[in-house]
Amino acid sequence: MAKTLASEDLEDLAAEIGKTVYIDVAKWHLYLTEAHLDTVLAQRLAPLLLDGSIEEAKVLQELSAIPVQMGGGKKELPLSDLVPMQCQVNFNGPA
Repeated sequence: MAKTLASEDLEDLAAEIGKTVYIDVAKWHLYLTEAHLDTVLAQRLAPLLLDGSIEEAKVLQELSAIPVQMGGGKKELPLSDLVPMQCQVNFNGPA
């Protein structure tokens, strides 16, 4: 049976991600909570945390798999293209 995070733990993870990970647009920081992407990323990273396999390459793979619509849907970019490398490398999961 696959391990899953309890609802409260997933919410805590999303809150931690939401306040520490941001999208950088023209030197403006839009935190993932504000962009409503914190829970999406938490759901994708939770299995990695539970397996103890949270590695930079896997985090980048998950970021790359999340599409973000830009300009009212005129363009779509992977979240990995919008999150600065420092946020990708420094992700340590919940405090």
